[in-house]
Amino acid sequence: MEVSAASHPLDHHDAAFGSRLRAAREALGRDLETCAHALKLPLRILRKLEQGEHAGIDSKIYLASYIGKYGQYLGISEAEIQAEQARIRQAEPPLVATGGVSHSRFLFDRYATAATYLVLTLVIVVPTVWFGVRSTLDRDLSHLTPLDASPVAQQDVQATVPGKPGAAAAAAAPVAKAPVAQPAQDQPLMASMAPFPSLGDDAPQPPKVAAPAAAADAGTGGHSLSVNLSAASWIEVTGQDGTRLEYGLLPAGSSKTWHSDQPLDVRIGNVGGAQVSIDGQPVALDGFRHANVAHFRVQIADGKAAAASL
Repeated sequence: MEVSAASHPLDHHDAAFGSRLRAAREALGRDLETCAHALKLPLRILRKLEQGEHAGIDSKIYLASYIGKYGQYLGISEAEIQAEQARIRQAEPPLVATGGVSHSRFLFDRYATAATYLVLTLVIVVPTVWFGVRSTLDRDLSHLTPLDASPVAQQDVQATVPGKPGAAAAAAAPVAKAPVAQPAQDQPLMASMAPFPSLGDDAPQPPKVAAPAAAADAGTGGHSLSVNLSAASWIEVTGQDGTRLEYGLLPAGSSKTWHSDQPLDVRIGNVGGAQVSIDGQPVALDGFRHANVAHFRVQIADGKAAAASL
C-alpha cells in the first residue's frame, strides 16, 4: 500500500483538495448546478474538480483558472488556492519535441514556393514581351529615302550604228558624280513617304530616274503652279481634297505646270535645283525651306494666288 501511495502522490493531493471544495459547497448549501450557473462554467468541470480527476479536463491550460475561480466562489482562503495552483503547474509534464527541421531546410521550404512562382512568371512574361517587340520591329515599313537623292547613272542603251544595219553598239552613259559634302543646314531630310517597300534583308535600291520629260500641264483651273528642275528632285503636289496631283521623283530638266482653282500643298526635295513660279511670278523658296526640302501652300485670296507657310 505504501508503494501505491508513493506511485500516485498527485492523485492524493487532487482528491484532498477536491474534497475541500465539495465540503465548502455543501457548507454553503449550494448544489453543483447552482454553482455552474453562477460561475458560467460547465457542470462537468466542477464535478471533476470536486472528484480530483484533473486528467479528465480537456483544457489543461485553464485548470488553474478553474480552481481559483471555484475556490474564491466557495470562500476558500487565497493561500490554499495559490498553493494548489502552484502544485498543478509544477506537476505539468514538460513538452517533448517529436521532430525537428534544420534552419537550411526551413529557409528552403519557405522560399521554394515564391521562387517557383517567380520562375513561372518569367517563363511566361519574357517570351510574350520578346514576341511583341519583335513583331513591331519586323513590320514591313518603307525604307527612309532622302528627298534630294542624287540620280543614278543611266543604263547603257543599245543604239544602231549608221552604215551597219543590224549591228548594235553600246552608247556611253554619263558617269554619276560623287556627291559633294553639304553643309549641316543643307543635309537631306529623311522621309518615309518614298514608295520603296522593304525587300527583306536586301538593301534598298535607289530609284531609277526616268529620262527628262518635256514640259507638261496637269489639272484645270484659273491659277497655275510651275516647277522647273535643274537637278533631280522629289515633288509632291496635293489638292485641297487630298488628291495627289503629283507624287514622284522627277529627273533633271523636267518642267511641269499644275492648274487649279483650289489651294495646293507643295513639297519639293533638293530645293537648290528647283525654280517655282505661281501664275508666272517666281517664288523665293528660302522662306519655306527646312534643311534641303521646301514645304508651302498655294493660297488663293481675292482672286490672287500666292505661296504661304504651313
